[in-house]
Amino acid sequence: MAVVKVIEVLASSTKSWEDAAQQAVSHAAKTLHNIKSIYIKEQSAEVENGKILDYRINAKISFVLEGSETT
Repeated sequence: MAVVKVIEVLASSTKSWEDAAQQAVSHAAKTLHNIKSIYIKEQSAEVENGKILDYRINAKISFVLEGSETT
């Protein structure tokens, strides 16, 4: 049986919510192994003069803890 841990992260992008999600996963992957999924809890954006400046997400990233996987 594998043990999965879930962490909550915040990320942003000037391009899109999808890019913010990719930024979150890419940054998390620098220190976490075996990332299996990302769940977007919330999306928001910073707006100025009628234009979106920053796309923001609040997400949960799931990963399998090393040594917990069965062979």
